[in-house]
Amino acid sequence: MNTSLPLKIIFMGTPDFAVPSLEHLHKSPHQIQAVVTVPDKQQGRGRRVRPSAVKLAADTLGLPVLQPDNLKDPEFVQELQNLNPDIIVVVAFQILPEVIFTLPKMGSFNLHASLLPRYRGAAPIHWALLNGDQESGVTTFFLKRKVDTGNIILQSRLPIVPEDNLHSLYEKLCNLGAALVLDTTNLIAAGSIKETAQDNFLATPAPKVTSATQLLNFKQSAEQCHNRVRAFAPLPGAFTHRNGSRLKVLITHTVEVQGQPGTIMEIAPDSFTVACGRGSLVIRRVQPESKKAMDVAAYLRGNPFQLGDHLG
Repeated sequence: MNTSLPLKIIFMGTPDFAVPSLEHLHKSPHQIQAVVTVPDKQQGRGRRVRPSAVKLAADTLGLPVLQPDNLKDPEFVQELQNLNPDIIVVVAFQILPEVIFTLPKMGSFNLHASLLPRYRGAAPIHWALLNGDQESGVTTFFLKRKVDTGNIILQSRLPIVPEDNLHSLYEKLCNLGAALVLDTTNLIAAGSIKETAQDNFLATPAPKVTSATQLLNFKQSAEQCHNRVRAFAPLPGAFTHRNGSRLKVLITHTVEVQGQPGTIMEIAPDSFTVACGRGSLVIRRVQPESKKAMDVAAYLRGNPFQLGDHLG
């Protein structure tokens, strides 16, 4: 079916990852009828009530914002029905109930930060780095009842370079994803969609990360420890412990020095080296508990090591 532009769109998202997609759609011929995001929440140390990144962007763009407490609320559902959207576009939002994602006449699609069916779940970027992948990408797919399983519409790939960490890969993927969201919307408008079913046998999980996932285990290889650092840098930060206090580790590289895991093997003016199960981790930037991030040179001035000291 050929359809003329523009489409009527309801956009749903929460964090800054979704903002470029919202901005791309806003600049296009399509009409964003409403932006749906989470209610304002207490955030940060001061527990100040703050809006989501998507709400801030929508306000800047002059777009109407809906912030339901419950996506199944009949009044909210009726409000969406009254808008009569052509499609719902979802980028980093909550799991939608079926009554919502089946509402638009041309369907609802989601942007996911992986090459599905790889890394289905809440933390695909973290797990790609944790596993030392050399490639990532983004996928748009039509929503189904089971999360991240719908038919694929489009995918874009990009290499993961050795210098990438969570921040850099996140930025690359949200911008790549924004272009894919607009391409997908244009294909739907043109009636040119060719869906591809996901192969469930190739699916891998990307569950939500926890503090346990951030904890460095020096019995693992130096490469695994380095990948864990990359997967959480600069925030929230992979961490170890020194004398009972948490020490976040933010920038590292690996060397072939061998020793007892967790032992300080070398100390330089701007780094220190910790033995791992295979190889060693050279640590160059840290964040002590309750302090700001700092280069190791500054850290060592107030917190000197002796060879043979232990972390973890």
